[in-house]
Amino acid sequence: METKLVVFQDKKIRRTLHKGEWWFVIVDVIAALTVSVDPTGYIKDMRRRDAELSKGWGQIATPLLVDTVGGKQKINCANTEGIFRIIQSVPSPAGGGDNALALLKPGSIYRTHWHCKGNGTAEC
Repeated sequence: METKLVVFQDKKIRRTLHKGEWWFVIVDVIAALTVSVDPTGYIKDMRRRDAELSKGWGQIATPLLVDTVGGKQKINCANTEGIFRIIQSVPSPAGGGDNALALLKPGSIYRTHWHCKGNGTAEC
């Protein structure tokens, strides 16, 4: 399993190649899209507010081995489709507004950066 970094608005987002598809560390995505000092708590609050997100969390979030400062650890990750679903639940103006729209806009540089599949390289 290969782990690489993606940078979105000067925030590092870890991703890992799993079954030929890039999966992104959910807590890193939330940290990049919001102004929260506690992205893990933010995710818990999001799931509490959005019953549908909470109900489908098991299909969205998959614990995968990711490089961390302390070595490889299993961390909740989501593929591109799952990340887009999570972004829809970000109520913060920092995450749910222009940033999320930029990510979702077809042909957007952000979208092409996020939608990396396949070849096992860091290039998207």
